[in-house]
Amino acid sequence: MRPLYIFFFVSVDLAHRFMVNMPALEHMNQILHILFVFLPFLWALGTLPPPDALFLWAMEQVLEFGLGGSSVSTHLRLLVMFIMSAGTAIASYFIPSTVGVVLFMTGFGFLLSLNLSDMGHKIGTKSKDLPSGPEKHFSWKECLFYIIILVLALLETSLLHHFAGFSQISKSNSQATVGYGLMILLIILWILREIQSVYIIGIFRNPFYPKDVQTVTVFFEKQTRLMKIGIVRRILLTLVSPFAMIAFLSLDSSLQGLHSVSVCIGFTRAFRMVWQNTENALLETVIVSTVHLISSTDIWWNRSLDTGIRLLLVGIIRDRLIQFISKLQFAVTVLLTSWTEKKQRRKTTATLCILNIVFSPFVLVIIVFSTLLSSPLLPLFTLPVFLVGFPRPIQSWPGAAGTTACVCADTVYYYQMVPRLTAVLQTAMAAGSLGLLLPGSHYLGRFQDRLIWIMILECGYTYCSINIKGLELQETSCHTAEARRVDEVFEDAFEQEYTRVCPLNEHFGNVLTPCTVLPVKLYSDARNVLSGIIDSHENLKEFKGDLIKVLVWILVQYCSKRPGMKENVHNTENKGKAPLMLPALNTSPPPKSPEDIDSLNSETFNDWSDDNIFDDEPTIKKVIEEKHQLKDLPGTNLFIPGSVESQRVGDHSTGTVPENDLYKAVLLGYPAVDKGKQEDMPYIPLMEFSCSHSHLVCLPTEWRTSCMPSSKMKEMSSLFPEDWYQFVLRQLECYHSEEKASNVLEEIAKDKVLKDFYVHTVMTCYFSLFGIDNMAPSPGHILRVYSGVLPWSVALDWLTEKPELFQLALKAFRYTLKLMIDKASLGPIEDFRELIKYLEEYERDWYIGLVSDEKWKEAILQEKPYLFSLGYDSNMGIYTGRVLSLQELLIQVGKLNPEAVRGQWANLSWELLYATNDDEERYSIQAHPLLLRNLTVQAAEPPLGYPIYSSKPLHIHLY
Repeated sequence: MRPLYIFFFVSVDLAHRFMVNMPALEHMNQILHILFVFLPFLWALGTLPPPDALFLWAMEQVLEFGLGGSSVSTHLRLLVMFIMSAGTAIASYFIPSTVGVVLFMTGFGFLLSLNLSDMGHKIGTKSKDLPSGPEKHFSWKECLFYIIILVLALLETSLLHHFAGFSQISKSNSQATVGYGLMILLIILWILREIQSVYIIGIFRNPFYPKDVQTVTVFFEKQTRLMKIGIVRRILLTLVSPFAMIAFLSLDSSLQGLHSVSVCIGFTRAFRMVWQNTENALLETVIVSTVHLISSTDIWWNRSLDTGIRLLLVGIIRDRLIQFISKLQFAVTVLLTSWTEKKQRRKTTATLCILNIVFSPFVLVIIVFSTLLSSPLLPLFTLPVFLVGFPRPIQSWPGAAGTTACVCADTVYYYQMVPRLTAVLQTAMAAGSLGLLLPGSHYLGRFQDRLIWIMILECGYTYCSINIKGLELQETSCHTAEARRVDEVFEDAFEQEYTRVCPLNEHFGNVLTPCTVLPVKLYSDARNVLSGIIDSHENLKEFKGDLIKVLVWILVQYCSKRPGMKENVHNTENKGKAPLMLPALNTSPPPKSPEDIDSLNSETFNDWSDDNIFDDEPTIKKVIEEKHQLKDLPGTNLFIPGSVESQRVGDHSTGTVPENDLYKAVLLGYPAVDKGKQEDMPYIPLMEFSCSHSHLVCLPTEWRTSCMPSSKMKEMSSLFPEDWYQFVLRQLECYHSEEKASNVLEEIAKDKVLKDFYVHTVMTCYFSLFGIDNMAPSPGHILRVYSGVLPWSVALDWLTEKPELFQLALKAFRYTLKLMIDKASLGPIEDFRELIKYLEEYERDWYIGLVSDEKWKEAILQEKPYLFSLGYDSNMGIYTGRVLSLQELLIQVGKLNPEAVRGQWANLSWELLYATNDDEERYSIQAHPLLLRNLTVQAAEPPLGYPIYSSKPLHIHLY
């Protein structure tokens, strides 16, 4: 940057030396000699813009005020739009026909105001960032609508321009009549827009806006009339106003003669603004028409300037006046709050305030100069020391919006919310609830612990491009202080009943002005204390019995829905009898003997004791490692209900098993066999299902292997609820069969072999989850197993070698915990049917797991109605339950002072890049309830800010 400025200064000096008799160059050289001395000071303060920022800023200003365009969402789009707009203005100068010029300006003005980038996409495709929102590309209906509008605009322009050429008197009278109509239209549109928001001009409470709105139902009831008014406003703004302004421009006398450069530039901008920014164009046209009607025709304004240039100058004045008011309000807020807010006072505050008052004319000069350059007003370290920031485009960060964000676990909540929020924003923006839509406007949304930052990047005819950011949910002290003030501002606006007709906005000095509330379908986050439930001895005692029932239900449901079951039963029916139950080829490691259990390292139990302190989201030990599945090796394992299965020592070739091996098994309690020796094993008869349809709910073969001591299995088998098992089977939906469905299910339920398999698998899983003791579990045990950390037992390896079964067992454990909480809250379960309803609801509408799980994020994105997670608050020593509920709730939205945001972002850039002050506790990022300084810093584009979510530019259609 520095060599560029030095090169410019030297070039001017050399040009002055070699080119004489040029007074303008001489004066410029003298001024630059004075500025050259101050270059180090200007560089140190960051006042001189970098070349790229200066180039983009100049293009943006020319595009917006010289060519009638809009600030755009990307730098490449800005360059392309600038070239096309400039080419339109230049081409219009070379068209010889006046009718041709008017038609050319009207047509290209309309086309350039559309979202042309959308037209290049295929019809019906959707954006990845907005899978279900309103960001859709052009359909044939929209294309037809735009073609009809374009044809009508061209027809109107040509007819009125032709009519204006006949009589000068009728033309001037007609233009004046249209001007009066535009005045009435402007007043109507302003009234219809203001009554859509909670405050009129940000000061007076709107008497037509719904009062005390806290629920979606009440809001919809009271909002119906305003929505109808919004539709009327949109029709007037989209269809009536553009054609009325085209009529005003087409009747102008400046278009009748030979066109000059000023006419081409002025009217190219005017015909573009009619579509690009209809509300501002209407205001500018009414001002020009009013001045022309009330002033003399001999004044310089009417005599020397054509209507196009008048509109251009009025547009610049309008923009700079709005900027000046916003900057002045921002400066006054910074100055006053530095003294009135106790936490903002410093030792130098009084001195700075006095200096600002004494040198107030110089402060005003700085604000005016900043306004003229359209550059941010930079409060140094956010203190009342004001500088002129260097000119920069509205998109003052490199790259497109939404390319980077500080992604964390909470980002998924914004991913789910944004598509639905954008759909609702479409309606609110079209109705005018968010006020005048201008590029560079910022809005803040609030719901529970979520803060949504919305920035308008680009506006055009029936579309608006926005960027949505999500701020962090883990609130710091500064974040909390400002969020509390945001809540107060919104509560005073939306949740209070006022006795007066038009009460004043008590937070007028705040940079946030409430606008409206938006009904959005999103997750409500509720956290409950489970003390008295999870630590109740009675509840924990019932928990163990309920777990067996839930395990049975989940395994039966899983097996009945396994792919391939239907084919198996068809094959069985065709054969006419059930096949023999052959054992699975398995190479599971032999079970640990009681001596092995006794000699287990005590450290294992110490790591798994109740003395551990849990965090809210406990770190899950990697107890469960992925087991490599070995290929089938020689040797077979045969499960005998009530016995232990061990690996038989043998040496047979792979794939060939002698027939006698199918009847051999090693039973627990026989003497150990030395390596290399074998003893004859007793023959066990083959088992077959008594029902040919039992394959419908048959457990996978690998789950039938045994690892439990026979004594333990017999002891725990008595806990198996056979009546519940049969009831669950009878509730299944039977596959197609020639026999009656109820008879088939009855036969399956009475199959003892199938029942023995379920007893073995269910009780082994039960034993794995509770360990070797058959005592009531502790709350710490519940939390550990819920988190996936299982106690050691002889069945642990057996279970972890079967990942699918392990996940089903863990799922059953979590369902049982939720069932225990529901029973404690809603009352006991009366019968089996009610229990099944509970379990079916969990399966259908709930995700019960850990917040840290990937499936938790998937469930949110799939919009599961409810999510539940168990946690532990180590600071308070309490167990907590977190429930997310998907429902339609109200998001409160307010508009921020755009110059306050630009000024604080400019200071952030200056402080980090020029002053290199990256102290995390620096003054400029501390909480400021009126300026919302900490939230504003968060919302800046990375690397300066740190939003946890940032969307790509989202194009919203406003109709």
